[in-house]
Amino acid sequence: MRIIARRTLVAFIESRRRSADHAAVKAALSAWFAEASKARWTTMADIKALYSSASVVSADRVVFNIKGNDYRLVAAIDFEKAIVFIKWIGSHKDYDKINVREIAYNG
Repeated sequence: MRIIARRTLVAFIESRRRSADHAAVKAALSAWFAEASKARWTTMADIKALYSSASVVSADRVVFNIKGNDYRLVAAIDFEKAIVFIKWIGSHKDYDKINVREIAYNG
């Protein structure tokens, strides 16, 4: 899959630089990026097979749990074009404040 807005992940990691969990967040997002980049998902079932804890929100939107569910990554998937669009990333607490179906890119 091609990941659109990788800079969103980089910026989020940088924003956590002074936090105690910076290294863990960086490792978790790097692992997710590597796995998603190599994936060839054609359906949400393919995503659920690799990420059983992911939440399917709609036919094209999914929420990934990052770092033991401390953080959430909202993505829109275009299966035909093999593209993952990162829409939002933040803490679980901040996730509870957004409308996951409507949140737009926050970069």
